[in-house]
Amino acid sequence: MTGLIDVLAGIQEFASAARLHIDLSVRVVGASPPLVRVRNRFSETLCETVTCSDEGAFITSWGYRLGTVDNVRDAAARLAYLMAALPA
Repeated sequence: MTGLIDVLAGIQEFASAARLHIDLSVRVVGASPPLVRVRNRFSETLCETVTCSDEGAFITSWGYRLGTVDNVRDAAARLAYLMAALPA
C-alpha cells in the first residue's frame, strides 16, 4: 500500500464482505471517521465497531487489526470468526 486510501470506500467494501456472513448484521455509519457496526444476530453481546485507518487498516474498537484494504475479504472473515458467525 502506498499513500492514503479512500476510507469511506474501504469501509463500504468491508461492510459488503462482512455481509457474506449470514449471522452478522452490518451497518455503515457515515460518521467522521466512517465506521461499520457489526453484530451477531443471535447474541445480545457480540457486537463490534470497525474503522479504517488512512493507511488502509481495519481496526476494531478495542484496537485489534483485522487486516487491510489489500485483502478485505480476509479481514471481514477474521471479524466473523471472532464474532462466531458462519459464512452464507
